[in-house]
Amino acid sequence: MTAPYDVITMGRIGVDLYPLRTGVPLAQVDTFGKFLGGSATNVAVASARLGRRVAVITRTGRDAFGDYLHQALREFEVDDRWVTAVDRYPTPVTFCEVFPPDDFPLYFYRLPKAPDLEIHQRELDLDAIGAARIFWMTGTGLCAEPSRTATLAALESRAGSGITVFDLDWRPMFWPTDTEGRFSGADPRELYGRALRHATVAVGNLDECEVAVGERDPEAAARALLAAGVELAVVKQGPKGVLAVHRDGTRAEVPPVPVEVVNGLGAGDAFGGALCHGLLAGWELEHIMRYANAAGAIVAARLACSSAMPYEHEVAEVLAGGPVPAQDPLPGPRPDAAPTAAPTAPSAPGASTTAPSATPTPGGPS
Repeated sequence: MTAPYDVITMGRIGVDLYPLRTGVPLAQVDTFGKFLGGSATNVAVASARLGRRVAVITRTGRDAFGDYLHQALREFEVDDRWVTAVDRYPTPVTFCEVFPPDDFPLYFYRLPKAPDLEIHQRELDLDAIGAARIFWMTGTGLCAEPSRTATLAALESRAGSGITVFDLDWRPMFWPTDTEGRFSGADPRELYGRALRHATVAVGNLDECEVAVGERDPEAAARALLAAGVELAVVKQGPKGVLAVHRDGTRAEVPPVPVEVVNGLGAGDAFGGALCHGLLAGWELEHIMRYANAAGAIVAARLACSSAMPYEHEVAEVLAGGPVPAQDPLPGPRPDAAPTAAPTAPSAPGASTTAPSATPTPGGPS
């Protein structure tokens, strides 16, 4: 019998096209780099880079970009068995502009509909999802059918087993609206509430917490998330760092790691993968937050998202007081991972999904 996955993520995938020159408007950019993207997919890559056995549930178009994404997932050692093709929709593409330290406009091309919103309940391996040590889902998966029903079914299949993480991941442009800009059809707050009842961990920034539970104050948001059903609330506060509060009364609030931001868009996904790694390792809450912050800071210092995800030795070096490495790690199999026990070196202040004077978009670009 195959051992359960450490982490299964479910949600967006696409191709990120990033300008290879920073500080230049998109209209003037003439060279781009092509990268694997999508929040849930980036979290899977980040977890795999830290030595975890990982799979992702998502869908692509039946096109050359879809072929590329399968290739990239395999190179990142993420199992792609549940990444299937949709005939009638193209693989999404996302462009960004890069104006460090805190301006990274995004341009999503997900019309007429993104294939990753065509995940059907009947296609899910609910036994594998239920057995995974961590299942990670996102708010975007709730924005449209059939993804909405499939995501809620996946949550229900967990039945209180393992760790279930709800990445609040609020992207209002993906939710249908009427001519006056009001959300039409499903109510995001109601759907977020349903998902929170099945989750054990909630992760989000202040805007996302306000959508989910109506609170922007970090302490109030954490309390509201716990009241909604989770055991651990992780509230990202931008340049103020991150607040984590557990139902048992344990709490941690840690500041950012100082970093010269190159592109903040993937920092939240690195944070997510590192959060999964720390939860699986059984570390104390404060150490998990510092570790996840350090991972986010490393990616904020790099141009890409997926290929920028750090290896364990890189995070350990930052925690030990070393510099934040700016160069993307070399592609290919990961180097020998360090033991998953908490490092004995003293921890330096961690970075949340943001760095001083920067506000990277939590949750990844696409």
